Amino acid sequence: MKSRILGLMFALSAMPAMAADLYQPEPPPPVEAPEVRVSDVASGWYLRGDVGYSFNKLRGAHYFQGSNASLTDFTKADLDDSFWGGAGVGYQINSHLRTDLTFDYLGKADFSGSTHGSCGVSTACTSRDLSSLQAYTLMANAYVDLGTYASITPYVGAGIGGSYVKWDKLKNTACADDGSGCDGTVTHDGKGSWRFAYQVMVGASVDITCDWKADAGYRFRHTLSGDMFGYRDNGGPGSDKGFYSHQLYAGARYQFGGCPQPVAYEPPPQPMVYK
Repeated sequence: MKSRILGLMFALSAMPAMAADLYQPEPPPPVEAPEVRVSDVASGWYLRGDVGYSFNKLRGAHYFQGSNASLTDFTKADLDDSFWGGAGVGYQINSHLRTDLTFDYLGKADFSGSTHGSCGVSTACTSRDLSSLQAYTLMANAYVDLGTYASITPYVGAGIGGSYVKWDKLKNTACADDGSGCDGTVTHDGKGSWRFAYQVMVGASVDITCDWKADAGYRFRHTLSGDMFGYRDNGGPGSDKGFYSHQLYAGARYQFGGCPQPVAYEPPPQPMVYK
């Protein structure tokens, strides 16, 4: 009897140990070091500034001449090249598309022209006409960035807008073709007018830092026709037929928020342990 009681007590004392052996709690998940991630979405406002050189080509000019007010083309109408500079504000929509609004100034470009006519009754004359123009242009532009390759991003773009073209006074001097002399110089008041303009661009930007980019390229601009000079001494008014500008430029863009921004770390959810 005594041995049975001892055996029962031994069995009861062993049961907690067996239960402990049967329950194996899951080990806690490994604690990982906080991960710092960066946002790779290229978007936000930017500022830009550019300077360049413009190769200008006047498409021609004409004027009203004589008592019958006939419209006559200039025999020669040349426009010199000039420097230009501008600035703008834009928005990077995503890594491939951006748009901006720019304002630029085309520096003084000299004009030289000539016309053929008569001095007095029968003497043939050739005139020498001198002036210059300046232009202020506001453009809305859109660009497609073609991917980034070793910090270089090529792009294409196009823009439309308006240009205020201001002509200086036109000085006209007519001289006889036979060398007998010249008339006095006649000065016509210069005119200014707003015209429609459009442009296309191709270029590339280079990442200097995370928020500064260098930019260089080529653009073609067409500025439409407009007033050129007024009436004086039975001649005028005159107008130009518009001009082309082949422009090379270099500049820089500053991207607000262009540097990588840390994203707050959120630890993974811990599994629930049931006992």
